[in-house]
Amino acid sequence: MAQTAVVLAAGHGTRMKSQTHKVLHPVCGKPMIHHLLDSLREAQMDQVVVVVGQHREQVEASIRGRAQIAVQEKQLGTADAVRAALPLVPSDTETVVVLYGDAPLIRPETILHLMRLREENRAACVVLAAEVTNPKGLGRVFLNDRGEVERIVEEKDATPEERAHRLINTGIYAFRRDALEQALREVKNDNAQGEYYLTDTALILSRRGERVIAHIAEDEDEIASVNNRAELARVEAICRQRILTRWMMEGVTVVDPNTTYIEADVELAPDVTLLPGTMLAGRTRISPGAVIGPHTRLVDTVVREGARVQYTVAVEAVIGEDAEVGPFAYLRPGAEIGRRVKIGDFVEVKNSRIGDDTKVSHLAYVGDAEIGRNVNVGCGAITVNYDGERKHRTVVGDDSFIGSNVNLIAPVTIGKGAYVVAGTTVTDDVGDDGFAIGRVPQTTKPNYVRAWKARRQNRNPEKGGNHCGH
Repeated sequence: MAQTAVVLAAGHGTRMKSQTHKVLHPVCGKPMIHHLLDSLREAQMDQVVVVVGQHREQVEASIRGRAQIAVQEKQLGTADAVRAALPLVPSDTETVVVLYGDAPLIRPETILHLMRLREENRAACVVLAAEVTNPKGLGRVFLNDRGEVERIVEEKDATPEERAHRLINTGIYAFRRDALEQALREVKNDNAQGEYYLTDTALILSRRGERVIAHIAEDEDEIASVNNRAELARVEAICRQRILTRWMMEGVTVVDPNTTYIEADVELAPDVTLLPGTMLAGRTRISPGAVIGPHTRLVDTVVREGARVQYTVAVEAVIGEDAEVGPFAYLRPGAEIGRRVKIGDFVEVKNSRIGDDTKVSHLAYVGDAEIGRNVNVGCGAITVNYDGERKHRTVVGDDSFIGSNVNLIAPVTIGKGAYVVAGTTVTDDVGDDGFAIGRVPQTTKPNYVRAWKARRQNRNPEKGGNHCGH
């Protein structure tokens, strides 16, 4: 039996006070509507239709290829939005699930359960309800003595007695398609807002003798929705805690969950350890035995087995097995760090491959370079890769030594086993086993300083004596 999900995302969300459409605000690293689409994919829905309205171009661009688009030209209420989607839903569809793009925490298991309940009970509609401590602003669900839905009342249309009721409507439904289509024809807009409410379909179907039942959500957090920035932060916190719990149950050690942030698309292996202040974003992948943190941010970065990364920012980088990175290192896009490599403090690597067993221990810049195996790059060494117009590459062969404060002026190649003396500026290629020195010869003048200072004092008596500081 075919199953369709209709996702309502037509409202812009003025309370967000943003130029970004509400459903595109990120939750744990991706637009909130993408979380919902992921759940629908896991529930194996046959069709997903997203109803758009204001600022539709933003939403369409974000979900292209993941759902069909229906347009609600005027915002006339939720029932009108579902009407806009129905022409796209095949007539042989058995169940239509209606959800909201600003409620990203619904689980696929819940979606499946709603559809199963509808089929098993031969119900025209299943309403997902929830018992909440603070129902303010939400529609109330009232059941009859048989446990069926009698009516749903929006808060703005509710009496004081009805507002005291704590069983609320989440706005998520599973309908039999033909029953939904028939009920939508009868929905009126004779309410305080002059809108066509989808909630009215429950009463319409009940009066026609159809079964309308409720499923009460076990987890109140699952039905949390976003209407403003405060609610966005709350949903973010719930989602983040879910992610942390999932990975801890999968064998990841999270030393301090309160200061650890893992986005939704990150993948972690068992026996990974995350120290306080760790932030993992994008499609970061971390292998067994790796230790990340403290205070490290990895974005779209791959970390191999046994690597240790601390006080580091890495973006679109690869860190090899048993490598050590940090503290205070910066790996920019295209950095590939080999096995057992040492990248130390205040080292920046960009678009470069660092070979196995190489050490770049401190205060160095490696950009647009190919550094071989077992190379030592000294303190203060840099690849000068930009001539003001174009970037150029530097190649350093295996087993070479690059001394402190060396400038490698690209394009340049240092051969295997070469030795570049500290302080050298290299402008020409150095062959295999070559020795390069390019610094100014040292001049030393013995017994010089006191006489030099005296001459200075005699020339400038008004500026003070030898005791003057900088």
